[in-house]
Amino acid sequence: MHEIKILAATLAKRVGRRQVTLMVPVSFAFPFCDDEFVLVPQQGGARAMFWPRENALLVADLHLEKASFYARHGQMLPPYDSRETLERVADAIRITGARRLYTLGDNFHDSDGSQRLEEHAAGMLSALTRAVDWVWITGNHDPAMETKSGGTVVEELEVGGTVLRHIAKPGETRPELSGHFHPKVQVEIRKRRIRRACAVVSSRKDGAGRMILPAFGALTGGMNAADPAILKALQPASAVDALVPAGKKLARFPLWREAA
Repeated sequence: MHEIKILAATLAKRVGRRQVTLMVPVSFAFPFCDDEFVLVPQQGGARAMFWPRENALLVADLHLEKASFYARHGQMLPPYDSRETLERVADAIRITGARRLYTLGDNFHDSDGSQRLEEHAAGMLSALTRAVDWVWITGNHDPAMETKSGGTVVEELEVGGTVLRHIAKPGETRPELSGHFHPKVQVEIRKRRIRRACAVVSSRKDGAGRMILPAFGALTGGMNAADPAILKALQPASAVDALVPAGKKLARFPLWREAA
């Protein structure tokens, strides 16, 4: 227990509210609905999104305690996925200096996940939810989340005219940020096929648009970013693109275009 208290104090200091230096390359910034967002590059890929206007970090689909969920059903996995995911969160907060964090649903792999957190991971999460203004948006995997781990729990939220929810709502015309689909784009570079987590962004002729964030958790798979389910969820749209860091630049891959 003493070691957990030391860890919590260290994390709280590392991601405290006085951290304001943005260490994300400007080349990873992109416009979205008359605003600006930044994909946050980390080891293992860019999976978090920074919102400079709100000084907020957005992460989707943490799926904490996924390994322990599978263990309960007889499939044994290394039980350290929550630690790794929370270390990534702490790193993203440190890089961006965010003072607020929004999770976009499927925070735990199931609604009982927070009760299974081992002591070390629980200490990490407690430190993080104290260090920033933490808002949990619930998803289909964790509809009955409670605030045992700190932070505020909501089903969805509107921030500055942008809707934050877990699953993209077909027909939504307001700017929207969501998760759920775990999008990944497959590209060929120098005759090698590379599959990377990506953000999927739709746009309309009137300048409006919506965005699906990549899955953030350590044990999350992925769906083809051009899957019909993703394209359908983002309608109405005139274009849908995948955004993924490529070297020191942000690459944009067209996924769908409205018929002329």
